[in-house]
Amino acid sequence: MASGARAVPEPVPTPLIWAGAYAGAFVLVSVFDLLGVLDRTGFALAALSLLAAVLGVRSRLAAAPGTALLCWALLNIFATAPTGEISWAGHRDPEWMACLLAATLLGAATGRVLHARAAYRRITPPHR
Repeated sequence: MASGARAVPEPVPTPLIWAGAYAGAFVLVSVFDLLGVLDRTGFALAALSLLAAVLGVRSRLAAAPGTALLCWALLNIFATAPTGEISWAGHRDPEWMACLLAATLLGAATGRVLHARAAYRRITPPHR
């Protein structure tokens, strides 16, 4: 029946998560630019938050700040004026950073819980 207990999957190494965050954010921002929807930064923020959460599912909690920072940087550099420059808007950017960090942490916590539950089910005998 079963081939024995399988180990809980190891999180993806942090550099690969950060590479995925950079590449994914760049692709998303580029696609939004081609579609002409970058003037709606809330839409781009929501999409990047979803990307951060998905990456968080397979990452370590320690990768969350870097993932959020990379997603924010791509959003800030390419989706807000002045384009091509990093800037800090005190009313907007702390909220964006918090949103992206929360999404990444939520994804990482969800991934750890799902993997732990799956491992528990694999090693716990069924109740009769």
